[in-house]
Parts: sequence; C-alpha cells; structure tokens
Amino acid sequence: MQFLNQDLWFPPVSQANEDGLLAIGGDLSVPRLLLAYQLGIFPWFEGSQPILWWSPDPRFVLFPENLKVSKSMKQVLRNADFTVSINQNFNQVITECSIAKRNGQAGTWITDSMIMAYNELHKAGYAKSVEVWQEGELVGGFYGVDLGNGVFCGESMFAKVSNASKVAFITFIQNTDYQLIDCQVYTNHLERLGAEDISRDVFLEYLK
Repeated sequence: MQFLNQDLWFPPVSQANEDGLLAIGGDLSVPRLLLAYQLGIFPWFEGSQPILWWSPDPRFVLFPENLKVSKSMKQVLRNADFTVSINQNFNQVITECSIAKRNGQAGTWITDSMIMAYNELHKAGYAKSVEVWQEGELVGGFYGVDLGNGVFCGESMFAKVSNASKVAFITFIQNTDYQLIDCQVYTNHLERLGAEDISRDVFLEYLK
C-alpha cells in the first residue's frame, strides 16, 4: 500500500489490492483529482478515515448504447412531470447526495472536504451536475466528472421523489454523446439500467 504526500503522483493502478484500494493520503486539490481521474483512480472514504484512492478491477460501466429503459420509465418520461437541467445548482446537488439515506450505509462518504473539493472542480469546468425539478423544487439529480475524453465519471445521485434520479440519468445519457459512463462499482440499480463489468485494462483504454 502506497502512502501519498504532497507531491503530485500516484502509483501504477496495477498495485491496487484485490478490493481496488491503491493509495492513502495526499489531498483533494483540483490538480490531484484531475490526475486521478485521468489514471482511472477516484477518492472514496468516510469522514473518520484518511483519503483513500481506488482503482477497482473489474470496473462497473455503462455503454450508452446498452442503456435499458423499462416500459414504466418510458411512461414516466413521456408524462413530462419533471424538468431536467445541467449545471444549474452543483452545490445543492452534491449536498443532497451527501445527506441522502442509503440502504446499508450508516454515514456518507461525501464529506465536507469532498463537497468543497468537487465544488472547486466544478468551478474549474470539470465537474457537472444534472438536476431534476418538479414544480420548481429540486427533487433529484446526480454529479460526476468530465475530462473531455468521451468518458463521464459518475459519482453519486439522489432522489426525493420516486424515479427522479432515473429521469436525470436516462435523460442525460440520451442527450449526450459519451462513449462510456463510469459507474465505478457495482449496484443493482445501475445494473438494471444496463451497466456491466469490464476489466480495468479495457476501461483505461477509454481514458486515453
């Protein structure tokens, strides 16, 4: 296991352990976050932990052409009960993601330091938010990182009303031209939408 200092570097992702944990420490500066995503690495840690950097193998991803939209979701989209926007309120989206209750999780990995760091990444033009509105209220959305290489690295989503996060995700994919959506690690929710495992080596090819 590699311990990072303030120098801007990461060990080769091949050195990650079987769970994908690669390194500990460093910081959440914009330059380090950009380097991490360029190398297929992302931070993921709880508030009581040091910064943990991950590069799992396999990698859970969605190829946009494989997006699965159920009949019920197609009806939800046709009903047009929601309005979808991009980058209208990044801070509120990431904050809502941080406080959303999730099955099997006692706390959140979106700490105050993560919120500050990704807001800076957003100001620098690399982090995006997708918002879903209903009657003028923000009811769902997600955020992630876009390095301009055809890969969108999804980070977290939330929904205050049924289907709101699905509407955000599906609408975003259907109206963008990414080659790949990085979902990082497996979830049932994203598998139902068409996400699948690929090897880390194949994933890294898409980042070039």
